[in-house]
Amino acid sequence: LDSPVVNAFAVPGGYIYFTRGIMAHFNNEAEFAGVLGHEIGHVTARHSAKQYTSQMALQLGFVLGMATSKKFRQFSDVAGVGLQLMFLKFGRNHESQSDKLGVEYSTAIGYDAHEMADFFQTLHRMRAGTEAETIPSFLSTHPDPIDRYNTVHRLADKEQTETGKSNLAINRDSYLKMIDGITYGEDPRQGYVENNAFYHPEMLFEFPIPNGWKTVNMPSQVQIAPPNGEAIILLSLATEKSLQEAEQAIMKTDSLQVISSRNERINGNNARVFTANVGRSLQLLTYLIEYNGLIYKFHGLAEPANYSKYQGSFERTFKNFKRLTNQSKINVQPDRIRIKNVKRSATLKQTLQSYKMPNDRLEEIAVLNGMKLTDQVKTGEMIKVIEK
Repeated sequence: LDSPVVNAFAVPGGYIYFTRGIMAHFNNEAEFAGVLGHEIGHVTARHSAKQYTSQMALQLGFVLGMATSKKFRQFSDVAGVGLQLMFLKFGRNHESQSDKLGVEYSTAIGYDAHEMADFFQTLHRMRAGTEAETIPSFLSTHPDPIDRYNTVHRLADKEQTETGKSNLAINRDSYLKMIDGITYGEDPRQGYVENNAFYHPEMLFEFPIPNGWKTVNMPSQVQIAPPNGEAIILLSLATEKSLQEAEQAIMKTDSLQVISSRNERINGNNARVFTANVGRSLQLLTYLIEYNGLIYKFHGLAEPANYSKYQGSFERTFKNFKRLTNQSKINVQPDRIRIKNVKRSATLKQTLQSYKMPNDRLEEIAVLNGMKLTDQVKTGEMIKVIEK
Protein backbone atom coordinates (compact mmCIF):
# COMPACT_ATOMS: atom_id res chain seq x y z
CA LEU A 1 0.00 0.00 0.00
CA ASP A 2 1.33 3.41 -0.94
CA SER A 3 1.36 4.76 2.60
CA PRO A 4 4.17 6.06 4.83
CA VAL A 5 2.67 4.45 7.94
CA VAL A 6 4.58 1.41 9.18
CA ASN A 7 1.98 -1.33 9.04
CA ALA A 8 1.13 -4.82 7.85
CA PHE A 9 -2.15 -6.66 8.31
CA ALA A 10 -4.34 -9.54 7.17
CA VAL A 11 -8.02 -9.30 6.31
CA PRO A 12 -10.79 -11.83 5.60
CA GLY A 13 -10.23 -13.80 2.41
CA GLY A 14 -6.55 -14.31 3.09
CA TYR A 15 -5.42 -10.95 1.78
CA ILE A 16 -2.25 -9.54 3.32
CA TYR A 17 -1.11 -5.95 2.99
CA PHE A 18 2.25 -4.30 3.58
CA THR A 19 2.78 -0.55 3.41
CA ARG A 20 5.80 1.02 1.75
CA GLY A 21 6.47 2.47 5.21
CA ILE A 22 7.17 -0.96 6.67
CA MET A 23 9.08 -2.06 3.56
CA ALA A 24 11.37 0.96 3.99
CA HIS A 25 12.13 -0.03 7.60
CA PHE A 26 13.05 -3.64 6.90
CA ASN A 27 16.80 -4.17 6.52
CA ASN A 28 16.87 -7.70 5.16
CA GLU A 29 14.73 -10.42 3.63
CA ALA A 30 14.56 -12.37 6.90
CA GLU A 31 12.75 -9.49 8.65
CA PHE A 32 10.28 -9.32 5.79
CA ALA A 33 9.77 -13.10 5.80
CA GLY A 34 9.17 -13.15 9.56
CA VAL A 35 6.51 -10.44 9.45
CA LEU A 36 4.93 -12.00 6.37
CA GLY A 37 4.83 -15.33 8.23
CA HIS A 38 3.19 -13.53 11.16
CA GLU A 39 0.43 -12.17 8.90
CA ILE A 40 0.00 -15.55 7.19
CA GLY A 41 -0.40 -16.91 10.72
CA HIS A 42 -3.44 -14.68 11.22
CA VAL A 43 -4.95 -16.22 8.10
CA THR A 44 -4.15 -19.88 8.81
CA ALA A 45 -5.31 -19.53 12.42
CA ARG A 46 -8.49 -17.93 11.05
CA HIS A 47 -8.16 -14.85 13.24
CA SER A 48 -9.54 -12.57 10.56
CA ALA A 49 -12.40 -14.99 9.84
CA LYS A 50 -13.31 -15.01 13.53
CA GLN A 51 -13.20 -11.22 13.62
CA TYR A 52 -15.45 -11.12 10.57
CA THR A 53 -17.96 -13.52 12.09
CA SER A 54 -18.24 -11.48 15.27
CA GLN A 55 -18.39 -8.11 13.53
CA MET A 56 -20.49 -8.67 10.41
CA ALA A 57 -22.03 -5.22 10.75
CA LEU A 58 -18.74 -3.39 10.43
CA GLN A 59 -17.58 -2.05 7.11
CA LEU A 60 -14.00 -2.96 6.21
CA GLY A 61 -11.78 -0.05 5.25
CA PHE A 62 -8.14 0.92 5.41
CA VAL A 63 -7.77 4.47 6.69
CA LEU A 64 -4.70 6.16 8.10
CA GLY A 65 -6.54 9.32 9.03
CA MET A 66 -7.96 11.02 12.07
CA ALA A 67 -10.61 9.26 14.09
CA THR A 68 -13.59 11.29 12.93
CA SER A 69 -15.98 12.22 15.70
CA LYS A 70 -19.02 9.94 15.97
CA LYS A 71 -21.38 12.87 15.48
CA PHE A 72 -20.20 13.27 11.88
CA ARG A 73 -20.51 9.62 10.88
CA GLN A 74 -24.19 9.82 10.01
CA PHE A 75 -23.09 11.78 6.95
CA SER A 76 -22.38 9.37 4.10
CA ASP A 77 -19.12 10.93 2.92
CA VAL A 78 -17.68 10.43 6.39
CA ALA A 79 -19.12 6.98 6.99
CA GLY A 80 -18.17 5.91 3.49
CA VAL A 81 -14.50 6.29 4.26
CA GLY A 82 -14.78 3.03 6.19
CA LEU A 83 -13.05 4.17 9.35
CA GLN A 84 -13.08 0.77 11.02
CA LEU A 85 -9.49 0.14 11.99
CA MET A 86 -10.76 -1.84 14.95
CA PHE A 87 -11.82 -4.46 12.42
CA LEU A 88 -8.17 -4.99 11.48
CA LYS A 89 -6.90 -5.40 15.02
CA PHE A 90 -6.35 -8.70 16.72
CA GLY A 91 -6.15 -9.52 20.41
CA ARG A 92 -2.87 -10.11 22.18
CA ASN A 93 -3.38 -13.86 22.27
CA HIS A 94 -3.83 -13.83 18.49
CA GLU A 95 -0.67 -11.77 18.08
CA SER A 96 1.37 -14.14 20.22
CA GLN A 97 0.06 -17.14 18.29
CA SER A 98 0.92 -15.44 14.98
CA ASP A 99 4.41 -14.57 16.21
CA LYS A 100 4.95 -18.28 16.88
CA LEU A 101 3.62 -19.21 13.44
CA GLY A 102 5.74 -16.51 11.82
CA VAL A 103 8.84 -18.07 13.37
CA GLU A 104 7.81 -21.54 12.20
CA TYR A 105 6.97 -20.47 8.63
CA SER A 106 10.03 -18.28 8.04
CA THR A 107 12.32 -20.95 9.50
CA ALA A 108 10.72 -23.62 7.32
CA ILE A 109 11.60 -21.73 4.13
CA GLY A 110 15.15 -21.07 5.29
CA TYR A 111 15.20 -17.63 6.94
CA ASP A 112 16.67 -16.72 10.33
CA ALA A 113 13.72 -15.81 12.57
CA HIS A 114 16.04 -13.95 14.96
CA GLU A 115 15.85 -11.11 12.45
CA MET A 116 12.08 -10.96 12.95
CA ALA A 117 12.75 -10.49 16.66
CA ASP A 118 15.23 -7.71 15.96
CA PHE A 119 12.63 -5.83 13.91
CA PHE A 120 10.62 -5.35 17.10
CA GLN A 121 13.54 -3.26 18.38
CA THR A 122 13.06 -0.97 15.39
CA LEU A 123 9.35 -0.69 16.13
CA HIS A 124 10.08 0.09 19.78
CA ARG A 125 12.53 2.84 18.85
CA MET A 126 10.05 4.36 16.41
CA ARG A 127 7.36 4.50 19.08
CA ALA A 128 9.52 5.97 21.85
CA GLY A 129 8.79 9.62 22.41
CA THR A 130 5.85 9.86 20.03
CA GLU A 131 2.90 11.94 21.13
CA ALA A 132 0.63 9.05 22.11
CA GLU A 133 3.08 6.23 21.52
CA THR A 134 0.74 4.87 18.85
CA ILE A 135 3.20 4.83 15.95
CA PRO A 136 3.75 2.60 14.12
CA SER A 137 0.28 1.15 13.56
CA PHE A 138 1.71 -2.37 13.49
CA LEU A 139 1.95 -2.06 17.29
CA SER A 140 -1.71 -1.17 17.79
CA THR A 141 -3.28 -3.49 20.40
CA HIS A 142 -0.19 -5.69 20.08
CA PRO A 143 1.94 -6.97 22.97
CA ASP A 144 4.83 -4.77 24.07
CA PRO A 145 7.55 -4.88 21.37
CA ILE A 146 10.34 -5.54 23.87
CA ASP A 147 8.41 -8.51 25.27
CA ARG A 148 7.94 -9.73 21.71
CA TYR A 149 11.64 -9.18 21.00
CA ASN A 150 12.59 -11.50 23.86
CA THR A 151 9.85 -14.04 23.15
CA VAL A 152 10.56 -14.33 19.43
CA HIS A 153 14.27 -14.81 20.06
CA ARG A 154 13.40 -17.71 22.38
CA LEU A 155 10.98 -19.13 19.82
CA ALA A 156 13.63 -18.86 17.09
CA ASP A 157 16.19 -20.70 19.24
CA LYS A 158 13.66 -23.44 19.98
CA GLU A 159 12.53 -23.81 16.36
CA GLN A 160 16.07 -23.95 15.00
CA THR A 161 17.06 -26.55 17.61
CA GLU A 162 14.02 -28.74 16.98
CA THR A 163 14.32 -28.58 13.19
CA GLY A 164 18.10 -28.87 13.17
CA LYS A 165 18.36 -25.90 10.82
CA SER A 166 21.46 -23.74 10.77
CA ASN A 167 23.15 -21.23 8.46
CA LEU A 168 19.75 -19.69 7.80
CA ALA A 169 19.42 -16.82 5.32
CA ILE A 170 19.33 -13.13 6.22
CA ASN A 171 19.99 -11.59 2.77
CA ARG A 172 20.63 -7.99 3.76
CA ASP A 173 22.28 -6.70 0.59
CA SER A 174 19.79 -8.26 -1.82
CA TYR A 175 16.89 -6.71 0.09
CA LEU A 176 18.47 -3.26 0.29
CA LYS A 177 19.11 -3.27 -3.45
CA MET A 178 15.42 -3.97 -4.06
CA ILE A 179 14.21 -0.97 -2.04
CA ASP A 180 16.78 1.47 -3.43
CA GLY A 181 14.75 4.51 -4.53
CA ILE A 182 11.55 3.70 -2.62
CA THR A 183 9.54 6.76 -1.56
CA TYR A 184 10.05 7.51 2.13
CA GLY A 185 7.59 9.39 4.31
CA GLU A 186 4.74 11.46 2.96
CA ASP A 187 4.66 11.74 -0.84
CA PRO A 188 4.03 15.39 -1.76
CA ARG A 189 3.14 14.32 -5.31
CA GLN A 190 -0.12 13.05 -3.78
CA GLY A 191 -0.82 16.38 -2.10
CA TYR A 192 0.83 18.22 0.76
CA VAL A 193 0.34 21.04 3.24
CA GLU A 194 2.70 24.00 3.46
CA ASN A 195 2.16 27.36 5.16
CA ASN A 196 -1.57 26.83 5.69
CA ALA A 197 -2.22 25.78 2.10
CA PHE A 198 -2.89 22.42 0.46
CA TYR A 199 -1.15 21.79 -2.86
CA HIS A 200 -1.67 18.92 -5.30
CA PRO A 201 1.14 18.88 -7.91
CA GLU A 202 -0.38 16.09 -10.01
CA MET A 203 -3.97 17.36 -10.14
CA LEU A 204 -2.81 20.99 -10.24
CA PHE A 205 -4.99 22.63 -7.61
CA GLU A 206 -4.52 24.48 -4.33
CA PHE A 207 -6.66 25.87 -1.54
CA PRO A 208 -6.06 27.47 1.88
CA ILE A 209 -6.41 25.61 5.18
CA PRO A 210 -7.69 27.32 8.34
CA ASN A 211 -4.86 28.21 10.69
CA GLY A 212 -4.17 25.51 13.27
CA TRP A 213 -6.41 22.88 11.67
CA LYS A 214 -5.04 19.37 11.22
CA THR A 215 -5.00 17.69 7.82
CA VAL A 216 -5.06 14.03 6.88
CA ASN A 217 -4.59 13.30 3.19
CA MET A 218 -5.84 9.91 2.02
CA PRO A 219 -6.19 8.55 -1.52
CA SER A 220 -9.97 8.85 -1.42
CA GLN A 221 -10.45 11.93 0.74
CA VAL A 222 -8.81 14.86 2.49
CA GLN A 223 -9.97 15.48 6.07
CA ILE A 224 -9.32 18.83 7.75
CA ALA A 225 -10.44 19.58 11.29
CA PRO A 226 -9.70 21.92 14.21
CA PRO A 227 -8.04 20.33 17.26
CA ASN A 228 -11.29 20.51 19.25
CA GLY A 229 -13.15 18.36 16.70
CA GLU A 230 -16.11 20.72 16.53
CA ALA A 231 -16.08 20.87 12.73
CA ILE A 232 -14.69 19.06 9.73
CA ILE A 233 -13.92 19.83 6.10
CA LEU A 234 -13.98 16.96 3.63
CA LEU A 235 -12.67 17.01 0.08
CA SER A 236 -13.29 14.16 -2.34
CA LEU A 237 -14.17 13.60 -5.98
CA ALA A 238 -17.75 13.08 -7.07
CA THR A 239 -18.31 10.06 -9.33
CA GLU A 240 -21.16 11.73 -11.21
CA LYS A 241 -20.69 13.41 -14.59
CA SER A 242 -22.37 16.76 -13.88
CA LEU A 243 -22.86 19.20 -11.01
CA GLN A 244 -26.59 18.53 -11.02
CA GLU A 245 -26.12 14.74 -10.83
CA ALA A 246 -23.57 15.13 -8.03
CA GLU A 247 -25.94 17.32 -6.05
CA GLN A 248 -28.84 14.91 -6.54
CA ALA A 249 -26.71 11.99 -5.38
CA ILE A 250 -25.81 13.77 -2.13
CA MET A 251 -29.44 14.73 -1.51
CA LYS A 252 -30.64 11.19 -2.17
CA THR A 253 -28.01 9.49 -0.03
CA ASP A 254 -28.30 11.72 3.02
CA SER A 255 -31.93 12.86 2.84
CA LEU A 256 -30.86 16.43 3.46
CA GLN A 257 -33.15 19.31 4.34
CA VAL A 258 -31.94 22.01 1.96
CA ILE A 259 -31.77 25.54 3.36
CA SER A 260 -30.44 27.31 0.25
CA SER A 261 -28.80 26.53 -3.09
CA ARG A 262 -27.27 28.51 -5.94
CA ASN A 263 -24.96 28.43 -8.94
CA GLU A 264 -21.63 30.20 -8.61
CA ARG A 265 -18.26 30.71 -10.32
CA ILE A 266 -15.19 29.81 -8.26
CA ASN A 267 -12.03 31.26 -9.81
CA GLY A 268 -13.33 30.65 -13.31
CA ASN A 269 -14.90 27.26 -12.56
CA ASN A 270 -18.59 26.39 -12.55
CA ALA A 271 -19.85 25.50 -9.09
CA ARG A 272 -22.98 24.49 -7.26
CA VAL A 273 -23.35 25.65 -3.65
CA PHE A 274 -25.91 24.59 -1.07
CA THR A 275 -26.49 24.58 2.66
CA ALA A 276 -28.57 21.91 4.37
CA ASN A 277 -29.42 20.23 7.64
CA VAL A 278 -28.25 16.66 8.14
CA GLY A 279 -30.92 15.27 10.42
CA ARG A 280 -31.22 17.42 13.54
CA SER A 281 -27.63 17.33 14.71
CA LEU A 282 -25.51 18.74 11.86
CA GLN A 283 -25.44 21.64 9.46
CA LEU A 284 -23.71 21.29 6.10
CA LEU A 285 -22.15 23.66 3.57
CA THR A 286 -21.26 22.01 0.24
CA TYR A 287 -19.38 23.39 -2.75
CA LEU A 288 -19.34 21.25 -5.90
CA ILE A 289 -16.65 22.65 -8.22
CA GLU A 290 -16.10 21.57 -11.81
CA TYR A 291 -12.39 21.65 -12.66
CA ASN A 292 -10.26 19.90 -15.29
CA GLY A 293 -13.04 17.48 -16.21
CA LEU A 294 -13.65 16.40 -12.61
CA ILE A 295 -16.09 17.46 -9.90
CA TYR A 296 -14.47 18.36 -6.59
CA LYS A 297 -16.76 17.91 -3.62
CA PHE A 298 -16.13 20.12 -0.58
CA HIS A 299 -18.19 19.61 2.58
CA GLY A 300 -18.08 21.67 5.74
CA LEU A 301 -19.87 20.11 8.73
CA ALA A 302 -20.60 21.38 12.23
CA GLU A 303 -23.31 21.16 14.83
CA PRO A 304 -25.94 23.89 14.39
CA ALA A 305 -24.77 25.68 17.55
CA ASN A 306 -21.21 25.87 16.15
CA TYR A 307 -21.96 26.34 12.47
CA SER A 308 -21.76 30.14 12.40
CA LYS A 309 -18.43 29.92 14.23
CA TYR A 310 -16.91 27.86 11.38
CA GLN A 311 -18.89 29.05 8.36
CA GLY A 312 -16.30 31.71 7.51
CA SER A 313 -13.49 29.12 7.62
CA PHE A 314 -15.46 26.82 5.34
CA GLU A 315 -16.13 29.56 2.81
CA ARG A 316 -12.56 30.89 2.74
CA THR A 317 -11.31 27.39 2.00
CA PHE A 318 -13.89 26.55 -0.66
CA LYS A 319 -13.95 29.91 -2.45
CA ASN A 320 -10.17 29.93 -2.82
CA PHE A 321 -9.91 26.58 -4.58
CA LYS A 322 -7.96 27.37 -7.76
CA ARG A 323 -5.49 26.16 -10.37
CA LEU A 324 -1.95 25.56 -9.11
CA THR A 325 0.53 27.42 -11.29
CA ASN A 326 3.53 27.94 -9.00
CA GLN A 327 6.25 25.78 -10.55
CA SER A 328 8.15 25.41 -7.26
CA LYS A 329 5.03 23.81 -5.75
CA ILE A 330 4.37 21.70 -8.84
CA ASN A 331 7.91 20.35 -9.07
CA VAL A 332 8.23 19.25 -5.43
CA GLN A 333 9.71 15.77 -5.00
CA PRO A 334 9.41 13.20 -2.20
CA ASP A 335 12.22 11.91 -0.03
CA ARG A 336 13.58 8.60 -1.25
CA ILE A 337 15.74 5.92 0.32
CA ARG A 338 19.08 5.57 -1.43
CA ILE A 339 21.45 2.70 -0.75
CA LYS A 340 25.12 3.64 -0.36
CA ASN A 341 28.26 1.54 -0.02
CA VAL A 342 30.26 2.84 2.93
CA LYS A 343 33.54 4.34 1.67
CA ARG A 344 35.56 3.85 4.84
CA SER A 345 35.01 2.26 8.25
CA ALA A 346 33.59 4.66 10.85
CA THR A 347 30.64 5.06 13.20
CA LEU A 348 27.22 5.25 11.59
CA LYS A 349 26.94 8.88 12.73
CA GLN A 350 30.22 9.83 11.06
CA THR A 351 29.21 8.00 7.91
CA LEU A 352 25.81 9.69 7.70
CA GLN A 353 27.43 13.06 8.25
CA SER A 354 29.84 12.32 5.38
CA TYR A 355 26.75 11.96 3.16
CA LYS A 356 25.55 15.35 4.47
CA MET A 357 22.52 13.99 6.28
CA PRO A 358 21.00 16.75 8.46
CA ASN A 359 21.84 16.50 12.16
CA ASP A 360 18.18 16.64 13.20
CA ARG A 361 17.48 13.47 11.16
CA LEU A 362 20.46 11.35 12.18
CA GLU A 363 18.58 9.36 14.83
CA GLU A 364 15.65 8.83 12.44
CA ILE A 365 18.01 7.45 9.77
CA ALA A 366 19.78 5.28 12.36
CA VAL A 367 16.41 3.70 13.24
CA LEU A 368 15.71 3.29 9.53
CA ASN A 369 18.94 1.29 9.29
CA GLY A 370 18.17 -0.79 12.38
CA MET A 371 21.35 0.57 13.98
CA LYS A 372 22.57 2.98 16.64
CA LEU A 373 24.56 6.05 15.73
CA THR A 374 27.51 4.67 17.69
CA ASP A 375 27.56 1.39 15.75
CA GLN A 376 30.59 0.75 13.56
CA VAL A 377 30.03 0.31 9.82
CA LYS A 378 32.68 -1.23 7.62
CA THR A 379 34.07 -0.28 4.23
CA GLY A 380 31.75 -1.61 1.50
CA GLU A 381 28.79 -2.19 3.86
CA MET A 382 25.43 -1.03 2.54
CA ILE A 383 23.42 1.56 4.44
CA LYS A 384 20.32 3.67 3.82
CA VAL A 385 20.39 7.45 3.42
CA ILE A 386 17.58 9.84 2.52
CA GLU A 387 17.75 11.95 -0.64
CA LYS A 388 15.35 13.66 -3.02
